[in-house]
Amino acid sequence: MKTLAVGEFKSRFSEVLKQVQSGEEVIITYGKNKDSVAALIPISAYKPKSAIRLGMLRNKSAIFHDDFEMTEQELAGL
Repeated sequence: MKTLAVGEFKSRFSEVLKQVQSGEEVIITYGKNKDSVAALIPISAYKPKSAIRLGMLRNKSAIFHDDFEMTEQELAGL
């Protein structure tokens, strides 16, 4: 895994993208303290969070009272 300051990343943008395409992961740092602010990973390694599908409840509205207790996973399992 490579680490690049934002200025270096900007000046070598196309080269860095080619490295990412070939499987390299790159961390971008920013500021005086060189804080890590972003990670570039190949698209094949990207796993977006999956949405909870509500099936028959899709496009329906519901009112839940303040004392209602159920996790999203329990609700999705209905």
